[in-house]
Amino acid sequence: MKRRQFTTATAVGTIAAATALPDPASASASASTTRIGMADTQRLEAAFQQIATADQTRGGSTALESRALGFARLALGLQKNGIASQRVRQRLYYLAAVFTDTALWFAIDARAPERAERHLDRALRLAGLSGSPDIQLCLWGHAAMLAVQTDNFRDALAASEAGQASTACRQDPAYRSLAAARLAGAQARIGDGTAARRQVDVAARAYERAEPDVPREAWAGFFDRAELEGLSGLALASLGEHEQAEAYFHRTLSHLRPEYARNRQYYSTQLALSQLRQGDVELACVTGSAALAGAGHAPPNGRQRKLLDTFHRELNATAKHTGAAAAWTERYVGERNHDGRPSAGRR
Repeated sequence: MKRRQFTTATAVGTIAAATALPDPASASASASTTRIGMADTQRLEAAFQQIATADQTRGGSTALESRALGFARLALGLQKNGIASQRVRQRLYYLAAVFTDTALWFAIDARAPERAERHLDRALRLAGLSGSPDIQLCLWGHAAMLAVQTDNFRDALAASEAGQASTACRQDPAYRSLAAARLAGAQARIGDGTAARRQVDVAARAYERAEPDVPREAWAGFFDRAELEGLSGLALASLGEHEQAEAYFHRTLSHLRPEYARNRQYYSTQLALSQLRQGDVELACVTGSAALAGAGHAPPNGRQRKLLDTFHRELNATAKHTGAAAAWTERYVGERNHDGRPSAGRR
């Protein structure tokens, strides 16, 4: 295991496995009044790993969102109808919360805030029943992301602060690092640069103190050096410190695991934006082109699509008549048309 790369005890499956997930509807037929043990929870955890792998490699979809909710219902069906120990029952509540949070993440990524709000409310209730501080930390992070997406920046700050105050953060420096990096982003959104930079430093110091070999819950498997650099870069970009943000995004992409294709697409676009906002139009267009679906990526989802639209809009506002912008626009419009979406056209 590489130093400073946080992983979970269970390895993620291959892409082929991720596209052949077990059917929660058919599995629920066996959720009768039988004894339920940890082996049943481990099968659910394997299903979660497969969904996570699909997200990492291809991005989310409404089908995966529905699948995650199906497994949450399955976990609750086992809870309701099975005979189980208290430990197993708490784990089932935890898994129901994790799957519902996964559906929440897919809704956020698709920029579907109404669906996301419903998933968040249910996931928070299930997390409380599970008694797990880890999943509560995860949910506060996604609550903050949802609040940012709906321009409720004060709610995002409150959710980030709740995450940082969680028991999980007190117990594990890795979780403290993640919570501090997210809090930095929320503080940057409201213009509190001093606090945001301080939390970026807090996140970096906590990360260095964390033990990478400590087993953590599967949902936290995404958090590693690359994600820390990326979250820090997002905070600095929100403050308008684009040169520093660019450096962070370069480090993100250099540390990013090969299977994290969706994250590479997202952070490549963030890097392109930081370069464009410094006036480096040609380099920004080269970087941005690498994030298009035609460069080997899956068609972008709602969040990535909006980010590409932002890059396109800012490029044409500042450098419309340059050759680099014209070449970008041709590729960008072609990619959108190929994706079956309305073309943004030349601006």
